[in-house]
Amino acid sequence: MYPALTVADWLAANNPQPPAVCWVGSAGGVEESLTARAGIRFEGISAAGLRGKDPLAILEGLGALSRGLWQARRLVAALQPDVLFVTGGYVCVPVTLAARLAGVPVVIYLPDMIPGLAIRVLARFAQRVALTAPPAARYFRASQVVVTGYPVRSELFERDAGEARARLGLSMEEGLPVLLVYGGSQGAHSINRAVVQGLTTLLEAAQVIHLSGQRDAEWTLAQRASLPGSLQARYRPYPYMYEEMVDALVAADLVVSRAGASVLGEFPATGLPAVLVPYPYAGAHQWDNARYLLKAGAATAIADADLERDLVPTVLDLLAQDERRAAMGHAARQLAQPDAAQRIAQLLLEAAGSRQGKSS
Repeated sequence: MYPALTVADWLAANNPQPPAVCWVGSAGGVEESLTARAGIRFEGISAAGLRGKDPLAILEGLGALSRGLWQARRLVAALQPDVLFVTGGYVCVPVTLAARLAGVPVVIYLPDMIPGLAIRVLARFAQRVALTAPPAARYFRASQVVVTGYPVRSELFERDAGEARARLGLSMEEGLPVLLVYGGSQGAHSINRAVVQGLTTLLEAAQVIHLSGQRDAEWTLAQRASLPGSLQARYRPYPYMYEEMVDALVAADLVVSRAGASVLGEFPATGLPAVLVPYPYAGAHQWDNARYLLKAGAATAIADADLERDLVPTVLDLLAQDERRAAMGHAARQLAQPDAAQRIAQLLLEAAGSRQGKSS
């Protein structure tokens, strides 16, 4: 979500007459709450995946797709959009088909290193496909591809680490590093479990900001209460972070996380060395994101199955090596694309202009 919100923010801030934006997603999910916080109109439609399911589930998915296409066609007819911006997800299928039928130009942004099935199919309808990094270009027609980088909030490039730590209430003790742990918006139970098992050892070496996700929030808060008083202040568990997430990324000296697409933009922007734990399911596509940072020297990786054995030793080793972390952070910064949001916004404006030109 955040890349699209970042592009919308850029368009709003850099145009005398900011374009109207309508977000189409799955009703009741995190999209609805985040767009509400951003002041963006939200419309929910039906959608479901089809691959890897039993026959009954496939039929149900086809039914949801059919309903979603009908809903999307009504929405496109009502809004008369100048351009459709697609970033993936089940909902993009009916909306892209509806836009295509209505002659609305489509711009796709692929945040990951490998496109999912939906994006591969829908790319044939796109005017442009924006990419985070060059290796993903092999999946699309050369005439479509524009490598823009991953759009991130400008604050990630601008904020001061000391000020970020102060806002988060972290200790300013010299030499006490900050470890950030998170597994995405829903959290990652395997990461949470490995961190909690080694929590006392980790807290002896660092302050820990731990984003557990809602499902493990109560459990991780209970772990804080069980710590010795001298260590409790060093452990900061959160179910989720909104605006504070920028400060957490800027304040951290090292991060442990999944390898979702955001790591390709947020860690380079902040020069943050990473211990990546790719999600082992969903085709294990997160390993491709991880390998991009690994090849650059910006990260190391641990398999999910090896977390309980390897996480704490790996983190402690990196926390003890200031020069190695600095080199990893420098390597990460070399991948940053500060103008990514502007470049994607320009593609959208060009596509919208082509539609307006045809209708005049």
